[in-house]
Amino acid sequence: MADQLRIEDRRGQVVITRFECRSLYALLVIRILHYPIKKDVRRSVQGYLGGTTLIQWRQRTLLSFSMWDSMGSIYGMGEVIRHVMAARVPHRLGAVTASGIYTYRGDWRNVMFGPPTVTTIEPIRPINSATCETSSSSG
Repeated sequence: MADQLRIEDRRGQVVITRFECRSLYALLVIRILHYPIKKDVRRSVQGYLGGTTLIQWRQRTLLSFSMWDSMGSIYGMGEVIRHVMAARVPHRLGAVTASGIYTYRGDWRNVMFGPPTVTTIEPIRPINSATCETSSSSG
């Protein structure tokens, strides 16, 4: 039942994957693999909003960021053959990976300064969409 709740989560998601490489060669291979995978994902997976990478050259680390419109859309990555095959490469190159999924938690003012008093607009969605939530100050 918990899995169903996760799949039905309609909030936006950000996935961050970290690749720590032993060599510059491994870092370059992983970076080169990202571009065609991103193209395939954009073409094949409904709900993929975009992504980018950040490379920390001295640490031989690549951070991959991707944005999704819902939790269910992330499961589409399992249908992208190039991603499935490339997922085996970092380990073969001696890279260590970690990944996490981050969910929208509300308007930054409500999160940082206390009880919800501000209308929340999820930044992953268009501002004028019907997905706005109004939070009451009565808690």
